[in-house]
Amino acid sequence: MWVEDWTPKAACRVEQPDALFVRGAEQNKAKQVCSGCAVRTECLAEALDNQIEWGVWGGMTERERRALLRRKPSASWRSVLEAARIKDHTPA
Repeated sequence: MWVEDWTPKAACRVEQPDALFVRGAEQNKAKQVCSGCAVRTECLAEALDNQIEWGVWGGMTERERRALLRRKPSASWRSVLEAARIKDHTPA
């Protein structure tokens, strides 16, 4: 189930905002903030569905997100990611 306002639960809420909008090797540090975030999927879907071009969102850099968008340019990423999350948590 999606959290409509996921931002209060985001791990990055205690970080300096500029720490997530970096380049090069600094992006790896920013991605670490996302690694254990409870709303990582919601964050990534927000960035993909709105084609946010800058910063690390949901543990992915802008380059990584552009690659996904090229593969499925008209996808509803919120739906895609929610379906994947449900599938991953469904017993076989």
